Amino acid sequence: MIPHDKLFIPGPVEVSPKTLAAFSRPMIGHRGEDFKNLYRAIHPDLQRLFGTKQPVFLSTSSAWGVMEASIRNLVDRGVLTCMCGAFSDKWFDVAKRCGKNAEPLQVEWGKHIDHKAVHRHLATGKFDTVTLIHNETSTGVMNPLAEICCVLAKYPDVALIVDTVSSFAGVKIEMDALGIDVLLTGAQKALALPPGFSLFCVSDKAFVRAEKIPNRGFYFDFLEFKKQQAGWMTPSTPSIGHIHALQSKLEEIFEEGPDARFDRHARTNALVHDWVRRTGFDFFAEEDFRSKTLTCVKNNRGIDVLELVRKLREKHHLVIDPGYGKIKGQTFRLSNMGDETEETVSHLLACLDDVL
Repeated sequence: MIPHDKLFIPGPVEVSPKTLAAFSRPMIGHRGEDFKNLYRAIHPDLQRLFGTKQPVFLSTSSAWGVMEASIRNLVDRGVLTCMCGAFSDKWFDVAKRCGKNAEPLQVEWGKHIDHKAVHRHLATGKFDTVTLIHNETSTGVMNPLAEICCVLAKYPDVALIVDTVSSFAGVKIEMDALGIDVLLTGAQKALALPPGFSLFCVSDKAFVRAEKIPNRGFYFDFLEFKKQQAGWMTPSTPSIGHIHALQSKLEEIFEEGPDARFDRHARTNALVHDWVRRTGFDFFAEEDFRSKTLTCVKNNRGIDVLELVRKLREKHHLVIDPGYGKIKGQTFRLSNMGDETEETVSHLLACLDDVL
């Protein structure tokens, strides 16, 4: 039997046989009691993982669907888009395409969003919403979420939307304690589920705002999600396979313990960082603001990154990412998110040594 190519890219990540088995459980009706019982059963653990008392919503879409929804549901006067890489940069484009008044807070790729800069922009009074990506997947930058949330606390009329797509379930995030108004994530990163599904949570403040915003649409109307969740349903037909897989994954997460899971991500991340230093490479993200779930390696050695990726796949059946967007080839990315352990990450690094 030919081994499959194992993914160490920053999503989709490797999905375990146990999770895939749960994903392929027999179908149930999405408007019947079986589905309501399934949603009801997983909800308390979802709230614990989100650090919230608010309802947690299930969206059959990529996280981009919820990102656009957040703009359509919350932005009235203007949105400040914090931009530090390929994905956070897209928020600006999304806001413009939704017809909203958007202004960028742009920093150089590899740099973090400074909470003082957020403060300066909000002091103008032009914005009622801020978008932030916690963990910028393209550059490996983890923005200082707590510091930025402290700034937002001084502006109670401004809503904060936080994308935690590549940090959720890999690092601790407490939505309610931080005062986040929309917290959204995807299935295919540190949750280690198949792609095509997302989860999100909305504050009471954000619901009040949404009630006053016209043209929210239907598929992603926050108020529709809230109404349906009250009866343990979703506004439209959900991916039941994803929810079965999520149930299985939540059992694993709380069996391991969330804090133990976060610690495991920190340890595997440290292994990658040690390898970067040992091999003479550098980090693309600035020190003290580096992701705990992936590493964006700067190609300061001038190697042929595409050849490295090809050799690793052909010889060892391991897949890494050759850099995203305008830094493709100038960087490469190594993921340690999801179910990866010190043993599996050490194997990846040994195989990288071999092909280098």
